Amino acid sequence: MPAAAQHRRTRTSRLARKLAVAGTGIAVLALPVIGATSASAATPTVTTATSLGYANTLDGWIQASLQVMAQNGIPGSYDSIYRNIIRESSGNPYAINNWDSNAAAGTPSKGLLQVIDPTFQGYHVSGTSWDPYDPVANITAACNYAAQRYGSIDNVWGAY
Repeated sequence: MPAAAQHRRTRTSRLARKLAVAGTGIAVLALPVIGATSASAATPTVTTATSLGYANTLDGWIQASLQVMAQNGIPGSYDSIYRNIIRESSGNPYAINNWDSNAAAGTPSKGLLQVIDPTFQGYHVSGTSWDPYDPVANITAACNYAAQRYGSIDNVWGAY
């Protein structure tokens, strides 16, 4: 092979390597931008009964809530949660009280355990929905409140 041909191949090889390195650099620089765009558009994962493997029923909502509560050191038992839910909402996650003093003040009680918005927001448990009608979020926030106020939902036998 003539020397001139070898020299051209070397220059071509060097140019190809530079382009490959430069291209990789550009791709690497673009990754954070692409990643940031995708991450900012992503919705945070919210714990639900079905995401934890439970049925989307009253039993499943309580079981899922107990799991979240255990992970967050919030005391409470299935029987006490069930008893309070039946008394407060008859098991309807969309129950709302539009007639009591809280409702008259503009903050009606909502959800399975009839929590007013300020209490729900103040005792919200990370990883659950910010929707007070979400069964798992409502139960865990209410049980967190009951734990702080009464030691446990197990100690609640009436309106709280």
